[in-house]
Amino acid sequence: MKTLFLFPNQYKKIGWIVFIPSFVASLIISFLDLSTDNYCQVNVFAILNDSISGENGYFTISKNSIIDEVLLFSLIIGGILIGFSKLKIEDEFTTKIRYESLVWATYLNYGLILFFTFFFYGIWFLNVLFYNTFTLLLFFIIRFHYMIYKLNNSTSDDE
Repeated sequence: MKTLFLFPNQYKKIGWIVFIPSFVASLIISFLDLSTDNYCQVNVFAILNDSISGENGYFTISKNSIIDEVLLFSLIIGGILIGFSKLKIEDEFTTKIRYESLVWATYLNYGLILFFTFFFYGIWFLNVLFYNTFTLLLFFIIRFHYMIYKLNNSTSDDE
């Protein structure tokens, strides 16, 4: 079966290598409420800069800690590589599971956003929006691999 828009299977390993450390680091930074503002500060180009220090403007260069950006970039790229790399055996049923998992993850993700919109306010809601940038991928990866795991177990039980 020809699978369009999927990465080769080897990319899944790269995705896990990128995703797991950045996910763990993000959880540690988030739950321990660690500040990364004083680490890895570099000059960055900003299309729009509205900072607390008063350096506001368009198309500016400003000094910024890039740890948050690197972690988010790693989470998204790693998640895409994990979720959208071919399995060793890719067939029509795998494609169906992938599609259903993506739809299920989308419903769950937006259902949670609707819930949080009604019950979370202020900085907590901004945190929800930040986490939302990669939760769709996370829900998809979890559901897809769980369904593949169930499929493999039911197949081995039949033999």
